[in-house]
Amino acid sequence: MNIVLHQPEIALNTGNIGRTCVATGTPLHIIEPMGFVLTDQEVKRSGMDYWDKVQLTRHINYNYFQEYLEAYKKDHPKAKVWFATTKARHCYTDVSFGPDDFIMFGKESAGIPEEILVENEETCIRIPMGHEIRSLNLANSVAIVLYEALRQNQFAGLEEEGALHRLHWKDE
Repeated sequence: MNIVLHQPEIALNTGNIGRTCVATGTPLHIIEPMGFVLTDQEVKRSGMDYWDKVQLTRHINYNYFQEYLEAYKKDHPKAKVWFATTKARHCYTDVSFGPDDFIMFGKESAGIPEEILVENEETCIRIPMGHEIRSLNLANSVAIVLYEALRQNQFAGLEEEGALHRLHWKDE
């Protein structure tokens, strides 16, 4: 699984997303330009001490990302790109995510450009929500969709159970 941020604007969101990517072993792709620099304190604060563990690939623009994707698909021919948008017809729980797929999210103020969305209508997905709100927080949206994609792939590579720090569960 791969997460893609198209021109993220808020350092705190990107830091939180980076932390989620580390927790799940998910590579993070950032399509520039960004509204901040990756050395901003907000990125480090929200990503805590995990930011240096993020599997990060930066793409200078969408065209370069597409070139990267073409090369990636030579080794992973079934990989798809899912475009998360509030405007999609398909709910994120109604699609089947593959283990090599990419899930793209747009910038906080405008989402993914509509020119990209109309070219990829069948792989546009949305998170259901009430009419009173434009969108969810970007970091929350990434976590919601990513964990569904990982669930569909049996949480491959992730721990099966947690352990207490000081005490033990009764059955241990």
